[in-house]
Amino acid sequence: MIEDVRRQVVDRVRADFGLSLSRMDDVAHGADQHARLWLAQAADGARYAVKLSGGGTPAGLVVTAYLAGQGVPGIAAPLRTHDGRLFVEHDGQRLSVVPWASGLRALDGPMTEAHWRAYGEVLAAVHAVPVIDELRRLLPPGGAAYPSIVAATRAMAERLRDPDPSDLAGSLVAELAGVWSAAADRVSTLSREIERLAADQRDRPGPGVVCHGDPHLGNLLLGADGQVWLIDWDDAVLAPPECDLMFVVGGVLAFAPVTAEQQKAALAGYGPVDIDPARRAWFLAVRALDDLSDWTDQALNADAGAADRDRAARIVRGLVSPVGLVTLADAALRELSRRPRWFGAPT
Repeated sequence: MIEDVRRQVVDRVRADFGLSLSRMDDVAHGADQHARLWLAQAADGARYAVKLSGGGTPAGLVVTAYLAGQGVPGIAAPLRTHDGRLFVEHDGQRLSVVPWASGLRALDGPMTEAHWRAYGEVLAAVHAVPVIDELRRLLPPGGAAYPSIVAATRAMAERLRDPDPSDLAGSLVAELAGVWSAAADRVSTLSREIERLAADQRDRPGPGVVCHGDPHLGNLLLGADGQVWLIDWDDAVLAPPECDLMFVVGGVLAFAPVTAEQQKAALAGYGPVDIDPARRAWFLAVRALDDLSDWTDQALNADAGAADRDRAARIVRGLVSPVGLVTLADAALRELSRRPRWFGAPT
């Protein structure tokens, strides 16, 4: 079955993109359960990322094609088919081809000061591009899904508050019930504050720029001489810059916090910016609950493999750890409450 899919993809790439692939190797990076990614080599030795996507929308391909056309650095533009399309439909999925930029993720390092500066430069260039009508139609506003995220969080908290002994997820239910119980106050605070501050976000929305939406170090590739590429644009949104910059100011990954020196280098590359602490705190809180509820759901999915469920459970534990995103978001909201200037309040 796997070889059949690979062979079919090779045939489609040849027919639609005009590339003769001599090799296709699976790439296991990424958390997208609805996609398959290969490192492909063409007959002339050139390498490509070939992706088969079953979820989401093609917005990421449209965005990267536009950004590359605008001269934004660090963007690998998708190849076009013979008739100018960015992807083709294959067995109900989207098949796309992008030049292979690098196999070295920033998470795997080493990430130099030059890389951190280039990271900031790429984000600044992305945020500076004009927002054309096509992007306004395609891209959702950042954080717009917060009502469903809060609802999913409360539903999961209810499920874990009094675990059913017959739950098919077995021992992980009891374990994660304890994890959620220990973080209950923080989770409740995030849910409440997200809803309370959402109205202020609407009243004082900030500039709506193109944002990657998920520019953590797992989506950043490293090259020689400080070059970087920002990949996986499936979560692109229109939002204030803080939606992306929260990944620079402290970071969001429990196992890869951003140091003061790294933050300084990235912001030096980004250039002058006044990061609004209220917007940053709100986006942090929304992301924290989204990750917490989603990864917990994956850990408790009885149909998933044991290795995938264990990995998801480890991520949940990291999210509520002292350096995890739930803790960082809670701290940002508490710091915000101590400031004399609140959302929209007079200075």
